[in-house]
Amino acid sequence: MHTLRPYIIINMFKPEIEFQPREVIKAFQEEKLRENLQYLKAHSKFYQNLFSKNHIDISKIKTLEDLQHIPVTTKEDLQLHNEDFFCVEKSKIADYITTSGTLSDPTTFAMTQHDLDRLAYNEAISFTCAQGHPGEIYQLMTTIDKRFMAGLAYFLGIVKMGASVIRVGNGIPELQWDTIRRMKPDAIICVPSFILKIIQYAEKNGIDYRNSSIKKAVCIGENLRNQDFSLNLLGARIKEKWDIDLYSTYASTEMGTTFCECEAGKGGHHHPELIICELLDENDNPAAEGEIGELTVTTLGVEGMPLLRFKTGDIAQFHYEPCSCGRTTMRISPIIGRKNQMIKLKGTTLYPATIFDVLDNVEYVENYIVEVNSNEIGTDSVTVIVGCNRTDEEEMTKDLKDRFRARLRVAPDIRYDSIDHIRAIQFPEMKRKPIKFIDNRK
Repeated sequence: MHTLRPYIIINMFKPEIEFQPREVIKAFQEEKLRENLQYLKAHSKFYQNLFSKNHIDISKIKTLEDLQHIPVTTKEDLQLHNEDFFCVEKSKIADYITTSGTLSDPTTFAMTQHDLDRLAYNEAISFTCAQGHPGEIYQLMTTIDKRFMAGLAYFLGIVKMGASVIRVGNGIPELQWDTIRRMKPDAIICVPSFILKIIQYAEKNGIDYRNSSIKKAVCIGENLRNQDFSLNLLGARIKEKWDIDLYSTYASTEMGTTFCECEAGKGGHHHPELIICELLDENDNPAAEGEIGELTVTTLGVEGMPLLRFKTGDIAQFHYEPCSCGRTTMRISPIIGRKNQMIKLKGTTLYPATIFDVLDNVEYVENYIVEVNSNEIGTDSVTVIVGCNRTDEEEMTKDLKDRFRARLRVAPDIRYDSIDHIRAIQFPEMKRKPIKFIDNRK
């Protein structure tokens, strides 16, 4: 297995390849692709079978366009043939990770020491993209246990960058503020809606959060921006309350790679030394430049479980204009939604994230679940189950429906339940991400 080549500007974790002309980046990726295919043919039982079954001569796959001759890999493939993706003996596996199971059953990923080094490099260049530097202190508000990749990745990357980590974990606003008071971190890493929770706690308990040591937040799991890169309702509300710098990131276990915003806030930057990206339409054909499609990835430099043309299920758009930060790499838009979570409500196409964005910005909404069903005529019906800190349901329903219509042009049904009951549904014991969307469609 080839090692990562250090295309790095000295001591700054800014890879030189990310500042090269587009045609140079393409040629670089094509060289890496050819290396990758040879590795898969030699070590991956799954891809050996795929190449044989489809009569694919990998020596003829020379360009990024040639990838279209190879069938895609799906989440179902990973579930049905999990160990066939392993490319190393179990004695070489340093860490076992599972996906979150957001859309399906969790899948096991095996990582070698080389893969952990790659993961650290990925996060070091991503945090550097978000204006990170040696000497900073980051408060980690995500879990590092429960077979979770993200928390481990952040820890490894921050340390590699020469910064420090405080591993607090998720939840418990009181502990978060006590840690900030005691250790004075420069930045927090968390889900953006949790920032509103700790702000609310600070306001209730007289904590002068605006004058704390925190200067920025690196945010995961939820969009902060609209498709034009302006702050969405959630991002705008955070900035209105707490004027810290916000950096949005996007990643998944399968990719082992992060797309992180720079100071321009114009999309997550692609790291071409780590991953090849395609956007595919519903027929698995390349989406036209400027169009949306399903993000499909080929991992580079992965030793334990590399993936070839893996369909992530995430719908996005690519942007190719050079960035003001100097990087010339592709930038990925905020994720529009999950492909199989698309909702058609009264003729309008929606994704759960747009519904979440409205609810996350209603002060009297404590928690919620969005439930979608197929109605008697075969179309989608959507019910939002809300836990509130008010009791005037009629007035709240009118206000919520007005907010939905203003934002989405349509309004789902509204139902109320206790905050505690909704919390119990959101946080079952075996899940590490909160459940906010329940899809009961056949």
